[in-house]
Amino acid sequence: MENEKDVFSCKRFSGYKPCFPDHNCWKDGCKENIAVGIKILIINLDAMGDVLMTTAQLPALKRKFPESTIYWITLKNAAPLLFNNPLIDHVFTFDASSIMIVQQMKFDYVMNVDKSQQSCALLNSIDSANKLGFCLDQNGKIIPINKGAQFNFNLGMDDNLKFKVNKRTGQDYLAETFELEYERDEYVFEFTDDEKKFIETYKKEIGIRKSDKVVGFNTGCSELYPNKKMTIQQHIYIIRKLLKKNYKIVLLGGPEDTQRNKEIYSKFKGRIINTPTNEGLRRGICYESISNIIVTGDSLGMHIAIALKKFVIAWFGVSCWNEIDLYDRGLKLYNEDLFCSPCWKKQCPYDLECIKLIDLDGIVSAIDVFFSKKNSNRVPNVKK
Repeated sequence: MENEKDVFSCKRFSGYKPCFPDHNCWKDGCKENIAVGIKILIINLDAMGDVLMTTAQLPALKRKFPESTIYWITLKNAAPLLFNNPLIDHVFTFDASSIMIVQQMKFDYVMNVDKSQQSCALLNSIDSANKLGFCLDQNGKIIPINKGAQFNFNLGMDDNLKFKVNKRTGQDYLAETFELEYERDEYVFEFTDDEKKFIETYKKEIGIRKSDKVVGFNTGCSELYPNKKMTIQQHIYIIRKLLKKNYKIVLLGGPEDTQRNKEIYSKFKGRIINTPTNEGLRRGICYESISNIIVTGDSLGMHIAIALKKFVIAWFGVSCWNEIDLYDRGLKLYNEDLFCSPCWKKQCPYDLECIKLIDLDGIVSAIDVFFSKKNSNRVPNVKK
């Protein structure tokens, strides 16, 4: 057919419905002919925060392959993080239907972020001229598939390298894994127009003005690593001090934080804002956006704050602080002298010393310093 080549080479054409009303692409030819170009599939089924952090690779991918179509497959709970992303063309959820579809396609590149058997098995099954990241060998073992993935792989094999020696951020060594030039690109996240309207309406409803100094507390973390969060009493201590300084306080979190936030709020009824925790991920991000500063552990909430370009005060104990880039908009709290930190343990044998030693007054002081700097949202990124 005369127009067949143009139609099939356009990334808008689906074969299901017309790209434009009253225009038959198949019969009349392609109207825009936006080239598919290099076809790239990103596999990222790990933690939701990691999925958001991986979006920082998208600008480099577009610099290397300006004419390209980017597909991304992730878990259902993480998919909303990728919606409305201007650099992603198609988001697949990891289910039988999507797996069947991507296995029938042919890609130029497939890039697997995760060191997990299911992600590696998926990479193995994809028809692609180039495969980057991690795959399974014939015995079901996870191995690096390209030279660029070797350092990333070594971090998982060597505790001393990961916990003591490494100073590179996750974005840095993931760029190397994907054979991209690392330029410290930021996360890519965009609200829809409706979400932007909701945010402005919500701020008016709760009485937040442009002049207000708003501090958001992301109080919890994933249930997978419960020791990433401060205690309820630590939150109460900080909030009491901040209320004396006339800051507006906002409690943030997901469904797993509902009871926790309710208990914190009960100590300050009517004096702080307790945002809903059960309205979905995108709505939760809307609520997080109303704050000037986010106080958080190493969690999805921290990664959301980074994506929103907020000033972030984050504490670390279980996880590796060097791997997180706050992009010069934040303060990292950690203790290099604590022999057991970081550890990535789900259960602590040492009575949670890393949490007990969090400098609560230091958090209050950092918030004061941030708001004292007029016409600036940047404070040097230092450790405590």
